[in-house]
Amino acid sequence: MTGSRTAIAVVGLIGSLLISVLLWWYFDSFVFFLFVPFVPFLFRGSKSEEPLYYCPSCGFQTKNTAYGYCPRDGTKLEAEK
Repeated sequence: MTGSRTAIAVVGLIGSLLISVLLWWYFDSFVFFLFVPFVPFLFRGSKSEEPLYYCPSCGFQTKNTAYGYCPRDGTKLEAEK
C-alpha cells in the first residue's frame, strides 16, 4: 500500500511541475503550482486497527481502552471478534 501512495505522490508532483511549466509558458510569468493539500493524506502512516469494544446488553460501542464497563448500564464491555 505504501508503494502506491508514493507513486501517486510522485505523479502528483510531476503533474504539478508540468502545470507550472505550462502556466509559465502560456502567461510568460513564473507561477509555481503545487497541489499540496493531498500530500499529508498520501504519506500518513496506516493506523493499527484498534479493537472495538461493545456492550452486549445496550449496544454501546467504543475504541477507547479506558472504558472497561458500559457507561450506560455498567455491563462489562466485550471486544469485537
